[in-house]
Amino acid sequence: MDDEPRVTGPGFHERVYQAVRTVPEGRLTTYGDVATVLGSPRVARHVGWALAALRGTETDVPWQRVINAQGRISFKGDHWRAEIQAQMLLDEGIEFNDTGRCELKRYRWDWPVPVK
Repeated sequence: MDDEPRVTGPGFHERVYQAVRTVPEGRLTTYGDVATVLGSPRVARHVGWALAALRGTETDVPWQRVINAQGRISFKGDHWRAEIQAQMLLDEGIEFNDTGRCELKRYRWDWPVPVK
C-alpha cells in the first residue's frame, strides 16, 4: 500500500512555482528536491512538466535554478531553452565544467522549511 499523499492534483503547478520562488539567486535545486519539499519525492518529473509549462523568461518564477540530480540542465530536445537557462545561471555566478555539469555540493539550496 502506498502511504505517500497525492500531490499532483489541482494547484500543483502553483505549489511548484511557490517553492521555486524561494530558491535564492546563485543557488540551485533539483526537480527531486522540489518534489520532496512538496511532499512526494517521486513526482520529480511532474515538477519538470510544471516548469516547462512556463513560457519564455518573462516570469517571476526562477525556473532556471532547477536542474537534474546529476548537476546538469535537462533540456529534452529544447536546446534553445537549455541555452537560455545556462546563460541565466552563468549570469548568477553558477559555473559548469566542460561536460556541462555543475558542483551541486557547492550550489545546492538547503531548504530551510517545507513549503506548504
